[in-house]
Amino acid sequence: MREEPIRILSEPCVKCGICVKKCPYNAIAMERGELPEIDLEICTLCGACVQACPVDAIKIREKQADAIDDATRDVWVFVEQHDGNIQSITYELLGEGRKLADTLQSRLCAVLLGNGLDGQCNDLYQRGADLVYRVDRPELAWFQDEVYGAVLVDLVKRHRPNIFLCGATNQGRSVFSRVAVAVHGGLTADCTGLAIEEETGLLQQTRPAFGGNIMATIITPNSRPQMATVRHKVFKEAERDPNRTGKEMVETVAAALLKSRAQRVKFTMEEESTVNIAEANIVVSGGRGMKDPENFEMLRDLAEALGGGVGASRAAVDSNWIPYSHQVGQTGKTVCPKIYIACGISGQIQHLAGMSSSDIIVAINKDPEAPIFKYATYGIVGDLFQIVPLLTAEFKKFLTK
Repeated sequence: MREEPIRILSEPCVKCGICVKKCPYNAIAMERGELPEIDLEICTLCGACVQACPVDAIKIREKQADAIDDATRDVWVFVEQHDGNIQSITYELLGEGRKLADTLQSRLCAVLLGNGLDGQCNDLYQRGADLVYRVDRPELAWFQDEVYGAVLVDLVKRHRPNIFLCGATNQGRSVFSRVAVAVHGGLTADCTGLAIEEETGLLQQTRPAFGGNIMATIITPNSRPQMATVRHKVFKEAERDPNRTGKEMVETVAAALLKSRAQRVKFTMEEESTVNIAEANIVVSGGRGMKDPENFEMLRDLAEALGGGVGASRAAVDSNWIPYSHQVGQTGKTVCPKIYIACGISGQIQHLAGMSSSDIIVAINKDPEAPIFKYATYGIVGDLFQIVPLLTAEFKKFLTK
């Protein structure tokens, strides 16, 4: 019989009920005078009950060796695509995934879900993938986290990867949490660094913590796959090698996995004249200092003159001055442009977490004590409503010569 990952010993348990109160997930129940029972469907093996038990009656199996030792050593990358176009975050993950796979002496595999995408496999091989798992069904033509999650869970359970990577995008964040819960995998979100621990072969996952004040390195030794979502623009894209080839595996999935409780009624593309900030080399962002949504037109003019995109702080987005898709920061997008122009942004740590890796930061703020100036390459103290139009006019003159 397979040993349970956690159990309560009838001896020396004194049925005090402390474990019931200390469980943060309400996974332990106890009838009066009876031995406590743990609901393994809810329990996350966090260990809170073990630490709380005064008589050391709760035991967690130290290592799920049978689940780990049998797992493959493959490194997987989820391929994010929109209307058949593979997104650049996928190439960034393939570049980093190739390094991890080489260190582990394993295969790098790409997981491609969609409809009519058979022509995309060569692109993935050329970017470093040894193997592509492809599921091609009409139900997967557009992204649905419920359906995509069910298919990914099925693939993980059948092929059992060691490491599974995904972009920390809207798609990645919504689907990877579903997969992690279903397969009991260890998931670290918003990673900015990945490495293999030499002694153990474990994936070291580094991410900002406590508002970006510290960098935490996380390992998941007791579950597989080791899962991580990775921020956009923190790794370089894998170089294309036209001579690389690979192997394709067309996967068949049960029809039941493709059923969704939601239907797509219509899709309206957001109309925006400037470049997507996730891809832009120049980003012009506005914060609370913009004072009004109409004033963002001033930033759009500057961004268009420079061929860049328009970003925003959370304060501006929360005020409904600009859509969430423009938000830069810890709860928005991470950008890494060559030039980042911050207009009326004070420079809170949450915003800095999304743009501090920019090559050049230009800050415009009337408050000389604004924190943003500590991180800026160039700082302009003054009224942005006078400065930004002047910059736009000068750039238009210079760039149209």
